[in-house]
Amino acid sequence: MAKINWIGELGWNEEQLEDLRLAGFAYVRQGKYDIALPIFEALTVLDKENAYDAQTLGAIYLQMNNPLKALVYLDRALKLETDHGPTLINLSKALIMIGKKNEGLKLAQILQHEPDARIANMAKALMLAFG
Repeated sequence: MAKINWIGELGWNEEQLEDLRLAGFAYVRQGKYDIALPIFEALTVLDKENAYDAQTLGAIYLQMNNPLKALVYLDRALKLETDHGPTLINLSKALIMIGKKNEGLKLAQILQHEPDARIANMAKALMLAFG
């Protein structure tokens, strides 16, 4: 079965994809994960090589208390971009949520030394909360 180029079928370009991302992100920022979810699910089909979309979808699933589904998309994001702080911190949270606390905390210990202060602070907070 041939893979369908949905962007081509829709006649879209990068501008339309970015508009969809911005709309989805606006819903994420408002905490409207149920609305953002199908937007980012669509984006992961339309642009399979975008680590941001996969990571964001994983983060949405974490917020919706579905860490197993989150792991699928976080893993996909890490395959596309191996050293991505937001993906790694969400992976740490997901591991803790599914009962792999030691693995999640080990990752958090590494991430507390990230140059990005937001990632480092989240890692420290995870270690304080679950360590």
